[in-house]
This record gives sequence, structure tokens and C-alpha cells, in this order.
Amino acid sequence: MSQPTILRLGTLRDVQQFQQHVQSLGLEIPCDSELISGAESPLAQPIERAGVLVGNRVAVQPMEGWDGAPDGSPSELTVRRWQRFGSSGAKLIWGGEAVAVSHQGRANPHQVIAAEHTRAGLARLRSVLIEEHVRVTGSDHGLLIGMQLTHSGRFCRPNVYNRAEPRILYHHPILDRRMGLPPDYPVLTDGEIRSIIEHYHSGARMAWELGFDFVDVKHCHGYLGHEFLSAHTRAGDYGGSFENRTRFLRQIIEGIRSLAPGLKIGVRVSAFDTVPFRPDPELSSSNKLGPGIPEPYQSLLPYRWGFGVNPLDPMQSDPGEAVQFLTLLEQLGISLVNLTAGSPYYNPHLQRPALYPPSDGYQPPRDPLVEVAWQLQAVHDFKRQFPRLMIVGTGYSYLQDFLPHVAQAVVREGWVDFVGLGRMVLSYPEILRHVVAGEPLQHKLICRTFSDCTTAPRNGLPSGCYPLDRHYKTSEAAAQLKIIKTKH
Repeated sequence: MSQPTILRLGTLRDVQQFQQHVQSLGLEIPCDSELISGAESPLAQPIERAGVLVGNRVAVQPMEGWDGAPDGSPSELTVRRWQRFGSSGAKLIWGGEAVAVSHQGRANPHQVIAAEHTRAGLARLRSVLIEEHVRVTGSDHGLLIGMQLTHSGRFCRPNVYNRAEPRILYHHPILDRRMGLPPDYPVLTDGEIRSIIEHYHSGARMAWELGFDFVDVKHCHGYLGHEFLSAHTRAGDYGGSFENRTRFLRQIIEGIRSLAPGLKIGVRVSAFDTVPFRPDPELSSSNKLGPGIPEPYQSLLPYRWGFGVNPLDPMQSDPGEAVQFLTLLEQLGISLVNLTAGSPYYNPHLQRPALYPPSDGYQPPRDPLVEVAWQLQAVHDFKRQFPRLMIVGTGYSYLQDFLPHVAQAVVREGWVDFVGLGRMVLSYPEILRHVVAGEPLQHKLICRTFSDCTTAPRNGLPSGCYPLDRHYKTSEAAAQLKIIKTKH
């Protein structure tokens, strides 16, 4: 295998060149040649389903900031990010933050926690966001703000950023080996799972009391909720059959509706997965990672440690399980769904396409536009099958200067209801607000997927856009990050 040659999108002069490049790759990515501004913009259209009104088609994705206080309270950096979420003009704030339901469930020692002692801080995040949103848009009409509730499961690091304290549901033959887990490493008992469910109930009730419109019961990216979906090999009430693997979700929802009546519920789910990847050792050097290749899996067939994968060929997705899951959400009366893929810990190219990998990642195994197109098409397929769901799509930041053209097209053509922005919001939160207002784009603020927002937290620093956001660019953390990057 050789290192693939990938065209940098920043070298394309105009949208026509981008469209030609997409065509040359044999991909289908909707892309409008002209952008529509004002009230006629597809991105400006309100949407209402099942009594849920959202004022436009832009969503802010939930992220781990790595900048809370050690006790789990939001810091001034957290507040600043939420203020910038407000400046985006997005009417759907999908959590904005991955909020841990307990200290033990944190992904890092600075993750925000839903607890009594953090109540005032969480309330401030919401109020600052609303204040800024009203300042830039003139109204909070149609603004829907959620809190993402999470437990990091296998990827818990609550006390020291580089010391894993996994809470696993089953033994994974590849991930266990990577993490150095012995065969007798304990899995969560059914009793411990029920205790975690109670933490979700408490967090949801707090969100309801603070005025949040909904909570997201996170089921993506390899964290605990997602691991339940792939717990085919687990015995007991929470593993094996689809009914058992979704019992965790159903019991959380049942409790939320009892304790926080009127609070809406959403679910962000990795609709498909693949086997863990690693850098190709033959193409890695002392100063450069090789392209990603799958871990050897041939001896593990049929593959029983994934969700939404073909067990006989786990490099291929199988939409059947995702369809079954989305059908369940409809039956449970959940209309807010956010679709993503894989995990940033073991196959980041799936849901976070980037030209430049984080320090613990790998070079893209192929043109990242392939993953963008894969996600867009998968969401399109699910949207056609579930027209009543309000669906958020993922993977748009890699599109860079052409993100607005694609965002407008996928909404206009009905491929998705909301364009979800993650990394782009860290560098240029107002990008789609400027498009709708007919203002020129600030190209110097557009995310180029340098992955510093991932490399920094993986090394214990706050997550932010170090190349483009002056607040981080001139910080002491930026100097530390520069040193860290020279060692990788």
C-alpha cells in the first residue's frame, strides 16, 4: 500500500472546480453553484415535527471541551465556547457539550459534569448562549437547546488525562489488547448499569429544571451507550438480543419521562462502524504517521463486536441494525436524531474526515471526501425511510470553503433536516449565519482540519482552534501544544 495523494480543497479556486473534483472521484455530493441569502435560503427555513419547532436548519454539534474545572464545573473557557455557539445563529444546539453523568464516567479530568455543585455553572452556559443568540439574530424564537448526557465507558479517564480507567460491557479482542486489559478485567455488572441509568435520570431532571429543551442520550463514538449497541457477546439483561442491547436506552427514557415530564429527548447514534484502524507501520516514519489500515480481523469472523457492520465483512456497513434502531426511536416517540459514525478513538477517519491527523491518529487512508460522501448518502437513505424524524447530519467541516454550497444543497434536496457543525464552530461559528445574511465568507477563519482541536486534549490541553482562533493561538497552551507536536 502506498501513501495516497490527496488534493487539498484549499487549492480549489471556485465551486465549479470543487464539483469537478467530486465528479473525478466518482462521488455523489450535492452542491449548489449559487448561494441563496435572506428568507429564501433553504438554511433559513423553520421546521416543525411532533410539536418540536426549530427556527432554521443549522445545528451545533456536541463536543468535549477539556476545559471544565476539576470538580466538573464549567470554566470561563467553557462559557466562551457557549457564547460563540450563540453567535453562530444556529437554532438547534445539540448539547453543545458532552456532559458526564458522573465523575467516574468522565472522558477526561476536565469534562463538565451534571451534578448539584455544577448546577449554577450549567445554567450560566445556557443563559450566555441565549443572550448572544438574541444579540446577533434579534430573537430566541425557534431556538432549541439541548444537553448531551454521556458516560464514557471504555474510554473513561476521570482523574488523569493519560490514564484510562475503562468501564466496559464486554471484552473486545482488538480494543482490549490496545488498552492492555487482561482477560479477567471486570465488566460492568447489571447492578452497576442500573446505577448509571439513575445518574442519567438525575442529569436529565437537572437539565429540565434549568430550562434546557431536551437531553441527548448519547449512543455514539464508542462510549457507553454505543458499546451497548454492539454488546452481542454480553450475557444477561443488557446484551445479546437487540431487545437486551437497547434496554439501557429504554430504561433511561422511561425514567426521564417520569422525572422530567415535558423534557424532549434526542439520540445521537453511530449508525455504522468498522473495525479499529491503526497507522500502516510500513509507511510510518519517525516524524510521520502512515495511512490508516484496519487491524487484522480475518481470524475474528463472524465479527461480533460492532453495530451496523456486516459480521462477515466488517469493513462494510450493514444498515439493517440502524434501521431497527431508528424504528425503535419512532416507537418510543423520539423525533430528534443525530446521525454519525464510528469512534474518534479507533477509526476517526469515518466521522471526523481530516487531511492532517491528530497526534494519536493516522494519515487518511483515502481522500476524506469519500467519508464525507459516505456519511451524506447514509443519512439520505435513512431520511427517506424515516421522513418523520428530524435528522441532523455530520461530517461537513472537511468541506471547508464549499461547506455552505453543500449544506444548502442537502437541505434543499431533502437529504437531511439539519447541517451539524462541530470543528468549524470552533474556528468560524458564524459561517452559515453569514451565508444566510448575504455577507462574504471570512476565508481565513475556515477550518482546514489541522486536528489541533483533537491533539491538544489528547495531551491534556483545552480543545480549541489553535491555528485560527486568536484566543487560543496566543495562549500558553498553544506554546505547549507546539512543543508536543514536535515530539510526534
